[in-house]
Amino acid sequence: MGYLNFDKSELVNLEYSLSLELLNTNRAGGYTSTTIVGCNTRKYHGWLICPIEEFGGEKHVLLSSLDETIVQHEQTFNLAIHKYPNIYEPRGHKYIVDFEFEPTPAITYRVGGVILKKELIVVHNEEQILVKYTLLDAHSPTLLRLKPMLAYRSIHKLSRVNMYANSQLKFIPNGIASKLYSGYPALNMQVSRNSEFVAIPDWYYNVEYMEEKKRGYEYQEDLFSPGYFETPLKKGESVIFSASLNEINPSSLNRKFNREMTLRPPKDSFMSCLQNTANQFIMKKKHSVEIVSGYHWYGCRSRDTFLSLPGLLSKDPATYRSVLNSMSDTLKNGLFPDTVDTCNPVYSAADTPLWYFWSIQKYESITHETNTVWKLYGEKMKTILHACRNGINSGIQMHENGLIWVEERGIPKTWMNAIVNNLPVTPRYGYTVEVNALWYNAVCYTLELAEKYGDENFISKWKNIPALIRDSFMKVFWMPEKNHLADYVGVDGQNQRIRPNEIIATSLPYSPLSDEAREYVLEAIEYDLLTPKGIRTLSPKNPAYRSIYEGSVEERDAALHQGTVWVWLLAHYVEAKFNLHGKPFIPEAKRIMSNFEQDMTTGCICTIPEMYASDPPHEPCGAISQAWSVAAVLYIAHLIKLYEATPKKEIKK
Repeated sequence: MGYLNFDKSELVNLEYSLSLELLNTNRAGGYTSTTIVGCNTRKYHGWLICPIEEFGGEKHVLLSSLDETIVQHEQTFNLAIHKYPNIYEPRGHKYIVDFEFEPTPAITYRVGGVILKKELIVVHNEEQILVKYTLLDAHSPTLLRLKPMLAYRSIHKLSRVNMYANSQLKFIPNGIASKLYSGYPALNMQVSRNSEFVAIPDWYYNVEYMEEKKRGYEYQEDLFSPGYFETPLKKGESVIFSASLNEINPSSLNRKFNREMTLRPPKDSFMSCLQNTANQFIMKKKHSVEIVSGYHWYGCRSRDTFLSLPGLLSKDPATYRSVLNSMSDTLKNGLFPDTVDTCNPVYSAADTPLWYFWSIQKYESITHETNTVWKLYGEKMKTILHACRNGINSGIQMHENGLIWVEERGIPKTWMNAIVNNLPVTPRYGYTVEVNALWYNAVCYTLELAEKYGDENFISKWKNIPALIRDSFMKVFWMPEKNHLADYVGVDGQNQRIRPNEIIATSLPYSPLSDEAREYVLEAIEYDLLTPKGIRTLSPKNPAYRSIYEGSVEERDAALHQGTVWVWLLAHYVEAKFNLHGKPFIPEAKRIMSNFEQDMTTGCICTIPEMYASDPPHEPCGAISQAWSVAAVLYIAHLIKLYEATPKKEIKK
C-alpha cells in the first residue's frame, strides 16, 4: 500500500469523490484538473487547459472532458459523469473500483467482467495530455468509445450554443483536428492505434459546475462534441488518446507515454508530495521563469512570488535565480507590477518591493553567493530604496522620522487588498507595521552589502537611517498597555486591532524589535490568532470578525481578511520562534508542519489551499492550490533541517 490512500468503498459516493480534486500542470502554464471521478465541478476544470498566445497568454479550456463508453454484446456502458439540472447523467462513477495518484492519476472501472484502467499524464513543457486505457480483463469482444467534449473558452467564462461554432473537421493520422472558433489554434485529437472516428456533431446543454454556484457565479454551459472514436480492445491491450496543439505521429504515443511516466517523481511521502506540487507552480516561458500564484484563477503575482521563492526553490537555486532575474526586469519606478502576466499591469503595492529584498536575502543564505547578489541585484535594491525615500506616486513616502507612510485613497497597498463596492475592506492608511518592518530590513541589508563591497556613496547617504527607523518604529507602533504592535498608525492614531502583520517584525533577519518585544508580540499572536492551519487575520473577539468565508463575491471579499486563516504567515511565525529559541523549538515546528499532512488526501490532492475558514474545523477556502501556502510548509521543513544540522550560533538567518 502506497503513501496516498483513498477509501475505495467511498468512490461511488459523490459527496466524497466530488470533494477530491486533482491538478497536474505542464510547467508552462497549462494544466489538467477535475475531480477524481472525472466530473467537472468548476468552470476551471478541464482535461486540456492552456495559455493561448493569440489571446495574450490567457488560459483557455479547450478539451473540457473525454467521455468513455464500453460496448459489449451491443450494450453500452457509459463511464462518464456530468451534472445537469437536478440530475447526474451519465453516472459512470458507479463503475469505479479504484483510484490511484502514484505515480500519475489512474482510475479503474469494472463493468461486469470488464476491467478497464485509465491513466492520465500531462506532458511537461508541451500543450498535450495523454490518456492511456488498458483492458485488464474481458471475456467477450469489447469496444471502447471516446467522445471529446469541447469548450473553447477562457477559464473565467462559460460557453453557450451559438452559430459561430465551426463543426468542420480535418482528418489527420489516427484522428481529427478541430478548431471550434477562429483565432484559436487547432486541437489535434489522435489515438495510438487504428480506430474509426464517427462524426456526430452535437451540443450538450446546461452542464453545471456546482462549485461556481456556491461561489456566486454563473454555473451552466453548453459543450460541443464533434463525435467519437471507436476502437476494439482485447484483454491486455492498451490504446492512448492524445489531445495536443500539435499534430503528432501516432506511432510515437506509446513511447512518449512511457518516457513521461519515468519522469514522474515519487509521491511516497509528505515531503515528496509537497515538493512535486512546488514544481507545478514553476512556469517556464521563452524569455522568463515565473511562479504561478495559485490554481485555478491566479496568474503570476509579484508579492506572492517573492514570498514563495524560499520555500518552493530552496533546493533549486538555479531556478530561484532565474525567477529573481525575471522579476527584476519588471521593476519600474521602484515598484513591481501587482500581476506580471497581464497586458496592462498595475503598480501599487508598497510591501512588494520590500519583499524583494527578503527573497534575495534567502537566496544568499542558501547559496552564499554574496558577490553574485550584489552584482545582479545591488542597483535594483538601491533604486527601490531611493524611490521610497523620495516618494513613489505620492502614495509611498519616507517621512522625516524614517518611516514609510502609505496612503492612496481607495487603493489598498498591502496584501490585505480586498475591495467591496469600490472601497477597501481594510484601508490601513498611514504607517503600516509590516511595510516599515520590511523597510528597516531592506535598508540594513543593503547597507551590509554596500559596506562589504565598498559603495561609499550609498553608505554616506544611508548609514544613519537604520537607527532612525528603529527608534521611530517603537515609538509609533508599540502599545505598552497591550504589549504588542499596532497594525497601522494613521491620522487618527494607532489602530489597535490585533492582526497578524506584526509577525513580520519578529521574523525578519533585521528586526527593529528587541528579543523581549518579539516575545510579547508572539504571545499576543498565539493567544488570539494562532490556529493549527495558520494565522487568523483578525481576532474572534473583534466585532468585525467573520467566522465563515462563503456566499457571493462581495460577501467573500468582505470576509477575506476579517478572520480567515492564512498559511503563509505561519512560516514567519515559525521562523520568529526559531530566531528566539533555536533547537528547542524543533518538536513544536514539526507538530505545526504535521497539521498539513492530512491535506495530501483531502481537497485538491497533494497540495495546500489558499486559506482556511476562521473557525474550527478550518475548512479549506479560496484557490485549491496556492504557491505561498505550499512554500510556507516547505520553508518550515527547511528551517527544521537547518536547525537540526547546525548550531544556532552558526545559522545565517
